[in-house]
Amino acid sequence: MELLSSLDWAVVAVYFIAIGGIAIWSMKRKKETTQEYFLAGRNVGWFVVGASILASNVGSEHVVGLSGTAAESGLVMGHYELHSWIVLLLGWVFIPFYVRSGVFTMPEFLERRYNSSARWFLSVISLLSYVLTKVSVTVYAGAVVIASFMGFDFWTSAMVLVVLTGLYTVLGGMRAVVYTESLQAVLLIAGSLILTIIGLHELGGWDAMISATPKAKLNMFPPLSDPDFPWAGILFASPIVGLWYWCTDQYIVQRCLTARDEQQARRGTIFAAYLKLFPFFIFLIPGLIATALTAQGKIELASADSAFPTLVKTLLPNGLRGLIAGGLLAALMSSLASVFNSCSTLFTMDIYKKMRPETPEKNLVTVGRIATAVVVGLGILWIPLMSGISGVLYKYLQSVQSYLAPPIAAVFLLGIFSKRINAHGAMATLVAGALIGGLRIFLELNKESLSGFLYQFATLNFLYFCIALFVFCILLLVGVSLLTEKPAEERIKGLTFATTVLEDREKSRATWNAKDVVLSLIVVLIIISVFVYFSPLGVAG
Repeated sequence: MELLSSLDWAVVAVYFIAIGGIAIWSMKRKKETTQEYFLAGRNVGWFVVGASILASNVGSEHVVGLSGTAAESGLVMGHYELHSWIVLLLGWVFIPFYVRSGVFTMPEFLERRYNSSARWFLSVISLLSYVLTKVSVTVYAGAVVIASFMGFDFWTSAMVLVVLTGLYTVLGGMRAVVYTESLQAVLLIAGSLILTIIGLHELGGWDAMISATPKAKLNMFPPLSDPDFPWAGILFASPIVGLWYWCTDQYIVQRCLTARDEQQARRGTIFAAYLKLFPFFIFLIPGLIATALTAQGKIELASADSAFPTLVKTLLPNGLRGLIAGGLLAALMSSLASVFNSCSTLFTMDIYKKMRPETPEKNLVTVGRIATAVVVGLGILWIPLMSGISGVLYKYLQSVQSYLAPPIAAVFLLGIFSKRINAHGAMATLVAGALIGGLRIFLELNKESLSGFLYQFATLNFLYFCIALFVFCILLLVGVSLLTEKPAEERIKGLTFATTVLEDREKSRATWNAKDVVLSLIVVLIIISVFVYFSPLGVAG
């Protein structure tokens, strides 16, 4: 599907020139230190922090996949897109401990809180999951989207995407990543917002869209009998995944660690919380618009996943299509750059530096560049496997995070809130949780050959499985910790609420004011309003 005219390609070219300019500027400013290369010198302001968080989060599955999901199944996946309140938890609850500890990575924080074994385990698990899921899926999905959206073949799209993104990530480090992501976030929101507004205008307005959409699709709280997304499952499971993703995953938290101080980090998360409200309206709502326009005979959808590109092709004039294409490229490149940089940081700081602690700073930066290049190479090598992957397995990849999140979320959450939780409990939880989650994935892939309990285990709704695994991890973490010795309070000083000294509490309190609180509460009220509006109490009733 070739959508772009000469004017559109000119707009795309301007986008690439801007990205290149930012990358070159970043490279000229950088110094050969790990703090500069991996954390942009810890001197980034709140706007860049917030924009970078959103750009890292939004990938091709958002730009195209969410519209397709809404067109086919309605707004139920909006629960995951309304996690702004969890982004606020990152800023208000977790950031003070992360900033105070001065860590580079989340595994490093686990070492400070528990022991080196916890750091090694989380580092290895994170790297494996990034390469096998984030890198591979982002490259594959991005290549498929570019191929269909811009007319390139799959291999050309994949190679261009990986090489260009890898180039500025390797050379520019974190500074290049966060500043290019700021531009990408603005472009992504602007382009998709324009498409949504034009789509609503073509349809006849918001009320016309609501009237033309079946109530079942407007309901974000499907009945408990729903086989895929029962309301109890998605209401309680999505925050577990959100807690892991937004508050403990290197991929996201590293953006906050670049902030110049705790205040800028927190305000960056507040800004990101507002930005995170947009995907619900600019990616999900276009799916409803597309199905309504199809019912009116104004457009034709070849499939649900073609909703977004069909709207672009049908509704937008030349020039604006280029803006959307730029937004699409922004989503793909920013997500991939975040993965590359996070993998590089984890390997260099949590594995290489641990094995060679005397390595000079300049050499560590070189190792970081090499690690990034290796991940880029793995992404390219993985393309043949991903291009032949079955649709079923790709679907399973979307639920992997529900099996990965519970043990990590439990260990971080209780580790901060309780000084009694110890390293024995943490390791037991991380290992047991990973084994159970891995077993679930293996059995789910082979469920056709199973029967009895194993079949029930493999086919239990993934949302309910996530909740059950989280409860199990909490009980295991608490139980093992209580049966073993208490951690020394001096060792975990400042790493839990109970062991934070008054002076540090007062310093943290001085970094926020009433305006920050009010802005955060407004986000929560907006989310509650959206939930009520798209529920049986609102338009779905």
